[in-house]
Amino acid sequence: MNFKFKAVFPFLNWLPMVNKQTMQADLIAGLTGAIIALPQGVAFAMIAGMPPIYGLYAAMITPIIAALFGSSHHLVSGPTTPISIVVFSAISGLGVTEFTPEFVKLALSLTFLVGLIQLVLGLVRLGAIVNFVSHTVVIGFTAGAGVLIAGKQLESVFGISIDSGTPFQTILYEIVTRISETNIYVLIVALSTLFLAIGIKKISKRLPYMLISMVGGSIIAILIGGENVGIEFVQELPSELPPFLVPDLSLETLQKLAPNAFAIAMLGLIEAVAISRSIALDTRQPIDGNQEFIGQGLSNLVTSFFSGYVGSGSFSRSGVNHQAGAKTPFAAVFSAIILMLVVLFVAPLAAYLPIPAMAGIILLVGYNLVDIPHIKEIVRASKLETAVLTITFFSTLLLNLEFAIYIGVIFSLIFYLQKTSKPHIATLAPNSEGEKRRLINVERKPDLPTCPQLKMIRIDGELYYGAIETISTEFNKIFEKGEEKNVLILASSINFIDLAGAEWLLHEAKRWREKGGNLYVSGLKQVAQDVLIKGGFKEKIGEEYFYKCKKDAIQEIYSQLDPAVCAACKARIFEECN
Repeated sequence: MNFKFKAVFPFLNWLPMVNKQTMQADLIAGLTGAIIALPQGVAFAMIAGMPPIYGLYAAMITPIIAALFGSSHHLVSGPTTPISIVVFSAISGLGVTEFTPEFVKLALSLTFLVGLIQLVLGLVRLGAIVNFVSHTVVIGFTAGAGVLIAGKQLESVFGISIDSGTPFQTILYEIVTRISETNIYVLIVALSTLFLAIGIKKISKRLPYMLISMVGGSIIAILIGGENVGIEFVQELPSELPPFLVPDLSLETLQKLAPNAFAIAMLGLIEAVAISRSIALDTRQPIDGNQEFIGQGLSNLVTSFFSGYVGSGSFSRSGVNHQAGAKTPFAAVFSAIILMLVVLFVAPLAAYLPIPAMAGIILLVGYNLVDIPHIKEIVRASKLETAVLTITFFSTLLLNLEFAIYIGVIFSLIFYLQKTSKPHIATLAPNSEGEKRRLINVERKPDLPTCPQLKMIRIDGELYYGAIETISTEFNKIFEKGEEKNVLILASSINFIDLAGAEWLLHEAKRWREKGGNLYVSGLKQVAQDVLIKGGFKEKIGEEYFYKCKKDAIQEIYSQLDPAVCAACKARIFEECN
């Protein structure tokens, strides 16, 4: 089997691993995953503004395609909380009411477009693009999405009717000012389901706490009066497999959805790759980011033709899949097949599922998205990262969700560029008190003697266009205030030099020569000299002014210094001076 064929059909790479033992382990893991996928599919569809059955359709088709064409052996794809809430935001933002045929129609078209974008990004091998979305942005976004999800469910928890599409802050205001309208029976069902789920989860994380608590909530709702006391129930789900349905692919519809589709595609890819890499830390399985892009893209494309909406890697289902002992991607396939069988025989029972019980479960889902331990780490570790986190979080709450990701990424890059544009620049001199005469920062020891003819400067950062102004300003001060005619740049910390950096280095070399001395460079990595060599800058500066190490540089520079100045110098900081 040649390599290219396996690249087109990646499941051929892990198929030889399959045997009786792996199939048995995958079947058990798949059964566990199906039990979890049933309540999650219903809950996530409601978050997305879709009829509940569409969440189950997505949970049937998406994981099969993603498992066969992705690279992770344990990733389980399907509807997820962040994706669901962004889908709702994107389509409701077009003025379409949730749970309507028009909403479903646009959701399927959006799924196709998201899948197409993801597939193209994978085919052109842009898997590294997710690296530009920092972990902090993802944490801030998911925390904001969690709060939004919880806020959206408050009307179902309290039994207070609020217009569809009402902003988050307005929902809170409505709940507070109309709290007297609370339906106590609805509140009892919602809170009972919520606390039951929390209790079961604390007892054992292996138990399907969502499913058990929803059954418990349904029993409580029926016992206290059901519809007679104002408790609404989910409509009966159809007992059928996902129907084939061609989405609306008209140019007008795709243009309308395109601005949101790219943001959703990126969020889905970030989720999938992050989960894959997280599990791979434990399994040590190599993850191909580009292949994950292809797997996610194909899964959404196919799902859009089988009445499912946008899916991605699921944090909860992937984690459970791994912990349940899954050995190969067949576990995700088994999970989807078992879910199909369950829907065929159990779907009618959804008519007994109260909406307040679903709201209670979704409140817990929203809370679990707020990653408090990581948020505390970010706040303790970095002010800039805390700023990115805060901006992304409030953008998610107050702006359109699809733009919140862009805003977080933009500010993350701005703060990064701001930091890298101000590299640390230190003046060094040998410590004559030590036996090895190590170079130390003059600022830390102001009385340290320095050479009157040679200034040694260390640049801790990259020599690129964003940093040139800072570096140039510092060198201007050194050039104008110092008596030294020579400067040695200790460049071991420089990993990258762009065209602007190369031009500055050439300009600086000419300036020091006009002063009667020279500019020297030591320790510059070969990889950082690429632009210097290809652009001819190193040749113009002079190959002889570049040294592999500072010891060789100092020996050669010392031989070029003015002997008369050396004779009168009392510093004698170099070994050569003695």
